[in-house]
Amino acid sequence: MAVPQTRAAKGRRFGIIARRNITAYGFLSGALICFALFSWYPMFREVVLSFQENNFVDPPVWVGLENFKSVFQDPAFKSAWVNTGVFTLLALLVGYVIPFMTALVLNELRHARGYLRFVVYLPVMLPPAVSVLLFKWFYDPGPGLFNQVLGLVHLPGLSWLDSTDTALISLVIVSTWMNLGSGTLIYLAALQTVPSELYEAAELDGAGVFRRIRHVTIPQTRLILLVMLLLQVIATMQVFIEPYLLTGGGPEDATVTVVYLMYQYAFNFGNFGGGSALGLMLMIVLMVFSAVYLRVSRDNT
Repeated sequence: MAVPQTRAAKGRRFGIIARRNITAYGFLSGALICFALFSWYPMFREVVLSFQENNFVDPPVWVGLENFKSVFQDPAFKSAWVNTGVFTLLALLVGYVIPFMTALVLNELRHARGYLRFVVYLPVMLPPAVSVLLFKWFYDPGPGLFNQVLGLVHLPGLSWLDSTDTALISLVIVSTWMNLGSGTLIYLAALQTVPSELYEAAELDGAGVFRRIRHVTIPQTRLILLVMLLLQVIATMQVFIEPYLLTGGGPEDATVTVVYLMYQYAFNFGNFGGGSALGLMLMIVLMVFSAVYLRVSRDNT
C-alpha cells in the first residue's frame, strides 16, 4: 500500500507545482507579449529594413549595404553623431552632478522634506511635450523668461535656440530639468542606506562636509553612481523630443542628433532603409553600453 500512496503524493505535488507554474507563466505572458510586439519584433524589422529598399507600398528590394553607404555619405551623418556625443557629455557634466547634489541637500534637511521631494519630482510628472514647450517660451528672444532675467541684471539677451553656440546647451538644460526628479529620488534612496555610524566616525575624526562626501558617501554609493552613469549615457544618446520640438535640428544642423536624423530619413525623406540603417548603428552602440552595464552590475553584486 506504500507505493500507491507515494505515487499519489508525488502526483499531488506535481499538480500543485504545475498549477503554480501555469499561474506564474500566465502573469508573465502579458509582459512577454508586450516585449515581443513592441520591442523584439521592431528590432528584428529594423535589422531587415536596413538591408532593403522599402517604402511600404511597392514590394521590398534587397539592396545589401547600400543603405549604410548612402547614410555614411550624408553630410549630416557626421554632425548627428558629433552632436549626440557632445550632448551626452554635456548632459553628464550637468545632468549627472545636479541630481546627486540635490539628493545630498534633501537628505540633510529636517523640515519640509516631503514637500521639497514633490517639488523636485514634479517635472517628471509633466508630459515631455509640455515641459519642452514651456522652455520654448522661456527661451523666446523677446518676452522669454530667461532674457527677462538677464535684462534685470543689465545683461544682453541671448538667442538661445537660434545660435549655434547656445542651441545644444539649451537642449541640455531642458533635458536636465525634465529628468531631475527621477535621478534625485534614486540617489536619495541610496543615500538613506548609508549607515549613520560612518558619518559619526568621520565627524569624530574631524572630517568636514566635503571630506565626508568624498570618503563616506561616494564609496558607499559607488554602485548606484556607476549604474546611473551608464543608464544616463544610454538615455541621452537617444535624445529626440528636445531637438524635434525646440529647434528642428537647427540652426545649421547644430542640434541634429542620430535619432532625429533617423526620423528625418524615415518620415520626411521616405527612406525607411536609411533610417533603419541609422537605427541599427545606434542599437549596436547602445548594446555595447548595455553590456558594460550588465558586467558592472554582475561584478559589484
